[in-house]
Amino acid sequence: MAVRRRPAHDAGPALSAADASRVRAVLALGGVPFGELDDGVQQVQLKLLEQQTSPDRPPVRNPAAWAAAVASRVAADWHRGRTRDAGLRDRLAARWTRPAEHPEDARLLALAVAEGLEELPPGQRQVVVLRYYADLPVKDIAAALDIPEGTVKSRLHGAAAVLRTRLREREVE
Repeated sequence: MAVRRRPAHDAGPALSAADASRVRAVLALGGVPFGELDDGVQQVQLKLLEQQTSPDRPPVRNPAAWAAAVASRVAADWHRGRTRDAGLRDRLAARWTRPAEHPEDARLLALAVAEGLEELPPGQRQVVVLRYYADLPVKDIAAALDIPEGTVKSRLHGAAAVLRTRLREREVE
């Protein structure tokens, strides 16, 4: 049995305005936030066009009903993604907000790093502060200081080596 390919012009219309409103309502009832309803409607329209133009799929008999069913699945997918993202955020937050096992050790380390920063040459101190305290990427630091990115990287590397050595000397590590 040969598969007959439908011509592109036979794809049928996309959702009508009334059908799009119905899809928006299904998405809203599914809990999708108002600001994301238009994205959901576009996803449904894209799936409808894919269904209508695929040669191995049967044609959609009732696009409005089909779109409403797909909209409910899009809403469920939105919730799954949101739950997955929230779980990821929680795991990352737990990883980075663990309390120090020995608060006094953490305080000593912070003081040693602060003293080490004061002893760094101005160029190295400047890039360390911008990178680790201001949380700027290397590219932005290079632009702000009007120096090449390689210079920023080498200063960061040199500063880390100096700080590491000074911490070992003071046995704070």
